Amino acid sequence: MKATEGPESGNHTLMTKFVLSGLSNHPELQNLLFSTFCFIYITTIIGNLLIFVVTVHPSLHTPMYFFLQVLSFLDISTASIVVPRMLVNFLSEDRSISYGGCATQLYCVISLGATEWYLLAAMAYDRYVAICNPLRYAVTMNSRVCLSLVLLSCCSGNVVSVVQTAWVFTLPFCGPRRINYFFCDIPPLITLSCTDTSSYEIQTIVATVFVIITPFCLILVSYACIISSILKISSAEGRRKTFSTCSSHLMVVTLYCGSGTLIYLQPKSSNLQDTKKVLALMYTAIIPTLNPLIYSLRNKEVKEVLIRMTAQLMRK
Repeated sequence: MKATEGPESGNHTLMTKFVLSGLSNHPELQNLLFSTFCFIYITTIIGNLLIFVVTVHPSLHTPMYFFLQVLSFLDISTASIVVPRMLVNFLSEDRSISYGGCATQLYCVISLGATEWYLLAAMAYDRYVAICNPLRYAVTMNSRVCLSLVLLSCCSGNVVSVVQTAWVFTLPFCGPRRINYFFCDIPPLITLSCTDTSSYEIQTIVATVFVIITPFCLILVSYACIISSILKISSAEGRRKTFSTCSSHLMVVTLYCGSGTLIYLQPKSSNLQDTKKVLALMYTAIIPTLNPLIYSLRNKEVKEVLIRMTAQLMRK
């Protein structure tokens, strides 16, 4: 690090690296945490790869399962950006991360997270068309439309990430270089700045509205229409089967919305720092592990294909 001095800002420190404090500073917990999150990460990889394998079955070549494949890819990517580095830090005394490495990690986390939110909105639209306009479903949700929705989600997520990462890393950092977090994220980084960050906090809140609240509202509108259509079904069994195709998606959306909004709507709140660590664990490590379980165990079609594929393997 180098010290620099400006007429307005006084003594600043030019950061060449940061130090991640991690989940806990208690040495006796590091091995336990390593074992726990190593198991979680392996489960995430295996579970999401299994979703890929199952959904290539010809009977599951539908838009819903195409979106599910993309969701699994995003979950694997998010976990792989955060968890391996966290595992190394559990067993290492050197928890430093370079300035460029921190910027890259922040960019990837924001890009993948924003893309996932837009994808969840696309999945809600898919369910809306399937249930509310079933006769036009094949025409409306053709392969070109599905691919366009995925590409639009990715492009939007990347634009948001580039803007947010650039904003954060134009801040002058000074004082302690320790990030009270287990990966590089906006809230802990802006607390290291030695300048007024109120405008950056407003930008973060605006981005949160654009990335989380807006897709969430679109999802709510879609499900309001879906529920209205479900209630018109005369058969109780028909209502149950129809709603079961949406319940998994609702569970995932609820988990993401709860953790994301609490973290980014109060980006510089020091009182919630430990709580934010737990919430960040939810969307970077826990939810990617739960998604395959939620979408497979609650999905009759996936379970049937998985049973058939398992039986075929056992006969060989």
